[in-house]
Amino acid sequence: MTSGDQLAVAWRRAHAPVAGVPRWARIAAYAIPFTVLPSGLWRLPVAFRDGIGFDGRVYIVCLSIVAELIAFTAVGLVAGWGERFPRWVPGLGGRRVPTPAALIPATLGATVLTVLWTSAFARIFAGVTMAGTPLPADFPTQRGAWEAAIFYACYLPLLLWGPLLAVVAYAYHRRRRGSYDT
Repeated sequence: MTSGDQLAVAWRRAHAPVAGVPRWARIAAYAIPFTVLPSGLWRLPVAFRDGIGFDGRVYIVCLSIVAELIAFTAVGLVAGWGERFPRWVPGLGGRRVPTPAALIPATLGATVLTVLWTSAFARIFAGVTMAGTPLPADFPTQRGAWEAAIFYACYLPLLLWGPLLAVVAYAYHRRRRGSYDT
């Protein structure tokens, strides 16, 4: 077996459906990275506009990558690696993941993301920044109908990130407590 085959087998094993996970929770968990992806893809060309320095470019690219990686951690709430630490994790490999170690960050994250994106869009719709000042003239929603439509198409899915994470965290909590009827 080649190393590529071994990697594929390990990937399938780590992401195999876990007993007791309802289908809706799996769908919600795997949808979360796709709610974040459009905004990351929208930001990448912005990183390479004239007038953006090297550190600004690195920041924008890293922000897009880190946001996507954080969003992908929701899959752990429905995958095997959310119940047992992967074997390669030093000192913890193969041990059971304590429920609070996954549930507390997921619940806090869901709350923060819901409040953050709801308040951000409420302010954008009102035409002001988070600081309460008017949106700058070069903000995408201020430049024209097409740019505003593309901006909203890429950023509005972020409104789903927090609520989807909340329902996946709830499913994780119910399953790990053993009180799930499927």
